[in-house]
Amino acid sequence: MAPPRHAHLLLAVIAAVALLFLLPRSAALSEPSSSNAVSPSLSPSSLRPVMQRGTLPRLSELPVNPFTAKAAFVRYWNRKVHSNRPHPAFFFAKLSPLSAPDATVFSTLAAAGQLGSRIRAFCTAAFLLCPTTPPSSKSSGEGVADAAASAGGDAATSAGAPFKNYENGNFSSYGNSGGGGADQFAVYSSGQSSPVDSFRRYGKDSKGRNDSFTNYEAEGNVGTASFSSYNGGATGGAGGFSSYAGETNTVAVSFGNYDHSGNGRSRDFTAYTQDANTGEESFAGYGKTANGAAESFKSYGNHSNSITSGFVNYGDKANGAADTFSSYGVSGNTPENTFRSYAADSNAGVDDFKGYRNDANVGNDSFTSYANNANGAAADFESYGKSVNPGSVMFKSYGVGSNPNHRIGFTRYSGENTTFKAYSNDGVEFKEYQNMSKIEVSKVDAATTTAAQRPLPRWSPEPGKFFRERDLVAGNRMPMPDITDKMPPRAFLPRDIAAKIPFDAGAVSALFGAPAGTAMMQAVASTVTECAHPPSRGETKRCATSAEDVVDFAVEMLGDNVVVRTTDSTAGSGEEVRLGRVVAGGNVTTRSVSCHQSLFPYLVYLCHSVPSARVYEADILAVDSNQKINHGVAICHLDTSDWSPNHGAFIALAAKPGEIEVCHWIFEGDMTWTVAN
Repeated sequence: MAPPRHAHLLLAVIAAVALLFLLPRSAALSEPSSSNAVSPSLSPSSLRPVMQRGTLPRLSELPVNPFTAKAAFVRYWNRKVHSNRPHPAFFFAKLSPLSAPDATVFSTLAAAGQLGSRIRAFCTAAFLLCPTTPPSSKSSGEGVADAAASAGGDAATSAGAPFKNYENGNFSSYGNSGGGGADQFAVYSSGQSSPVDSFRRYGKDSKGRNDSFTNYEAEGNVGTASFSSYNGGATGGAGGFSSYAGETNTVAVSFGNYDHSGNGRSRDFTAYTQDANTGEESFAGYGKTANGAAESFKSYGNHSNSITSGFVNYGDKANGAADTFSSYGVSGNTPENTFRSYAADSNAGVDDFKGYRNDANVGNDSFTSYANNANGAAADFESYGKSVNPGSVMFKSYGVGSNPNHRIGFTRYSGENTTFKAYSNDGVEFKEYQNMSKIEVSKVDAATTTAAQRPLPRWSPEPGKFFRERDLVAGNRMPMPDITDKMPPRAFLPRDIAAKIPFDAGAVSALFGAPAGTAMMQAVASTVTECAHPPSRGETKRCATSAEDVVDFAVEMLGDNVVVRTTDSTAGSGEEVRLGRVVAGGNVTTRSVSCHQSLFPYLVYLCHSVPSARVYEADILAVDSNQKINHGVAICHLDTSDWSPNHGAFIALAAKPGEIEVCHWIFEGDMTWTVAN
């Protein structure tokens, strides 16, 4: 049947009218016409949020189609926001890239509770963060072949070749029962986003073989890693594990056993979850039931932030061991540490534990036993609980048992809120045990003076993260913190789909394939918990699961004449900068809305409104040339009386809640809303 006459003309008119609704209210203030250029639809392969970090498509790359999720939000924005400003490009770049057909299909599946059946396609099309599925496990033969290919060799001659890189997967066995020679595993899943790694056995029952493992899942984001066994039952040779899950963000990591039942080996573990940020970690056994070993563990969870860690066994039932544990939880921020057993039931050992939670900031620590029931030569513990800000510290037993054939020295155990339940009265030299609540005021003052002279520990806020309002003046030179967005890239979901996904940790984790024990599950649960936490006095908060939710909250708090701002780029991050022109954004004193990203499979923002704040915009200049390199947005919170005294701002600025205002830059990925000028 032939189409009606003028049908093509009618469709063209309808399309043109629909496009009018996509434009900002003021043509003079609208974006350049190039942003409305028609582009071909994005293919799923062009969006790879699961495997690598990237950026969302620019507005100019999205097709102009009045039925897409993006187009629907543009119309929503134009109805809700009446400030007559251009669409904020940084905010609109986060919109869902779903095409009209995909949005319809996935919304229908979500309504029927069947979105999980297409979850991989959904994650790719909607640019979401979904846990990757590891490939099938590899044995040592397959692994060596892969290593040879990576190193440019061939499988037949690759037995001792270095294994340069292996990413995101299961490894069942490597170098087991090998004799002589050397193994080197250089990099395993470095810099990955949402990796799920498993390494079951490395060097089991090897004889006279030297080995080294340089890096396992370093600099990752939302990483889940497990290493079941390293050189269990090995004889002779020397082993070294340099770094495990260092500089990672949101981790769920475990290490089962390191040199369990080894014989006559020298081994060294350099760093475990060093500089990690949030998550849970555990180490089940190190040198347990080993014979004639020389063990060294240099660093466990040092300089980490909000890590829950557990170390179960170190050198237990070992014979003739020489053990050294250099530092555990040093310079950590709000750690939750548990060390269950060190050198228990060992024989003729020389044990030394140098530092436990030195320079840590608050948190909770428990050490269950040290050298209990040991028939050892010596056991020394140099420092426990020497924190900058006291936490809850407990040591249950030290050198307890019926065998007196050991010399025990404990140099320093100190801090507030400490308990020491039991230690041997025979052969124990306890040089210093200080409970700060029982020391004279003069000694407290002296300790405070000494602490004030020490350099700030690593967990302290980096220079420039917090500053005073008086610093926001033209010409001032100041440090700029690293404002780079460390979150994995994701997009908003259309509200129509987001509303059909229960905001529940169990439901979200099940839908997106994040089982218990994974970093993604931890991240999801943490976000849901934080969103449910009640607001502080004078604060109004809401977790926004869609771009529409963000707009609604800002308009509800501030009215429809609003503007949203963020710092233009990351230029100047981590450097000294100079301020150029500084102006106040919005009213001089205003109620603002700030929105901060939360870690979730799709974009979720925790937005909160505080009653008394000032927002500033400032040109950021290079110190040497005075050339503009960035345009920053800063917010100053004028009332800090309800903030925690342990807040990083007071550590950085040497103040207490309510004494000062606190200012900070708006980081990449975050935003602040105010009434428009």
